Amino acid sequence: MTTGARPGPFDVLVLGSGVAGLSAAVRLAGPGGPSPSLSLGVLTKGVLSQSATRWAQGGVAAVLGADEDSTDLHLADTLAAGAGLCDEEAVRVLVDEGPGRVHELIALGVEFDREATGLLALAREGGHSRPRIVHAGGAATGAEVERALVDATYRSASAVLEGWFALDLLVEGGRCRGVLALPPGGGNGPVEVRADHVVLATGGAGQLFSVTTNPAESTGDGVAMALRAGVPTADVEFVQFHPTALHHPAMPRPLLSEALRGHGALLRDRDGERFVDELAPRDLVSRAMAARMAEQGVDHLWLDATGLERFPARFPTIAASLSSIGLDPQRDWLPIAPAAHHLSGGVVTDLWGATALPGLWAVGEVACTGVHGANRLASNSLLEGMVFGARLAERIPSGARSPEPSGALRAVLGSEPIDGIECTELVQPATPPDPDPDRWPDVDVTKLRDTVQRAMTRGAGVVRSAESIAGARAVVEDATAALGDAAASVGAGELANLLRLADALLASALARTETRGAHARREYPETDPAWRRRLVHGQAGRAGGDRRG
Repeated sequence: MTTGARPGPFDVLVLGSGVAGLSAAVRLAGPGGPSPSLSLGVLTKGVLSQSATRWAQGGVAAVLGADEDSTDLHLADTLAAGAGLCDEEAVRVLVDEGPGRVHELIALGVEFDREATGLLALAREGGHSRPRIVHAGGAATGAEVERALVDATYRSASAVLEGWFALDLLVEGGRCRGVLALPPGGGNGPVEVRADHVVLATGGAGQLFSVTTNPAESTGDGVAMALRAGVPTADVEFVQFHPTALHHPAMPRPLLSEALRGHGALLRDRDGERFVDELAPRDLVSRAMAARMAEQGVDHLWLDATGLERFPARFPTIAASLSSIGLDPQRDWLPIAPAAHHLSGGVVTDLWGATALPGLWAVGEVACTGVHGANRLASNSLLEGMVFGARLAERIPSGARSPEPSGALRAVLGSEPIDGIECTELVQPATPPDPDPDRWPDVDVTKLRDTVQRAMTRGAGVVRSAESIAGARAVVEDATAALGDAAASVGAGELANLLRLADALLASALARTETRGAHARREYPETDPAWRRRLVHGQAGRAGGDRRG
């Protein structure tokens, strides 16, 4: 369903079509929702079913009745993975409300894998102390969840705007009033899509890097729009690299689900030796892999799944993918290398998804709820989208207009540390340097994006240093100046968003002189208690100056 050239205005406009945005949309507009009379628009730059959720092989982590498990254990595992930067209040919301959201998905038609007894099949993944991960189709959870939510959204939304690209937030009188967006094909230029509430659910930014598990659409659009509007954004230096992406020319990199290691697959180096606990948190595994690859002078290692029984039956999606490139997991070791996977930070929100800018909300990977801290615990991301998407959908119809001092936003709105975590604002130069004409004689958006991605992989990958960060910053600054005011197009807009987020990420990575979670500095290999703080771009008091892009 689409509308004319100037759609809206809407009561609520959701940007993005992943699990977080659609969880909110279905709950807002569906029969029995808190306010089914709301006019709801869903705007996405692809088609509704085209999101990072569709690629998610990992399952949903929730305590679903296993006697040996508890929400307290799930909370403890999440806090441990987050390396001291989780907001405990937000994590408690996640683990307590998560089981209910999973049961709602089942009622919506999601078919999770079950044991022969009919009980849900529970797997264990890295960082979890108990088996608590539910999957669909072995490793096709995201596709199954997305299918159910897409169908429900088409039935309930007032308008689904597919092929629309949001360029910037419309901010008037200190409040978000909609977005400036390009219609399909560019139309006659950008148009205003107005709404009383705008929900950022635009996903992550894996396309900052040349090797990623994220689809081409994951260009950090929502975070970049928030940064340009001065909306507080934090923890963007913490980019999680998934350790077991298939080392293969395909992009995005095919993912070899953590469930494989949960079932007993082993990591082996060039010589066939094990070198790390396969079920350690992802940041530890990726760093161990990077160190071993550098030590042995190789560009990939191996995942040995030959000992897993009934591989094709347990993991049909992965088996089919491997078969298509001539690999048999029951016979062959599988080549793997870390790939950019998940942005742990984003636009800072309270416990209901409200940002510091009234009328602007954020949910899912684009948001910094405080749940993930410095490193996301496996399979908490789909859960986060479901839980906080539902909370946002309860909050908006209640008439809430401004954020409350809760969750990760507490310390941003106030001045006191929360749970010992302080906030430090980073101020970046607003004007990029002049371009180097010898480096960028002509602007080719595709080539420029590829150059930036390669520079980010070299300079801000699994392990960083002041020297490598400086090299990446030089490329980003030159590219920003070279892009300039390129004609509005989706390609130029995506690159501008990647560059804005890269600038913030590199500033944070340079400032954080320690190794913590998904951020590793070669010169500072230890975690420093003095750096138990959030690095924030934007300030709550400044957010909301009038802006039309």
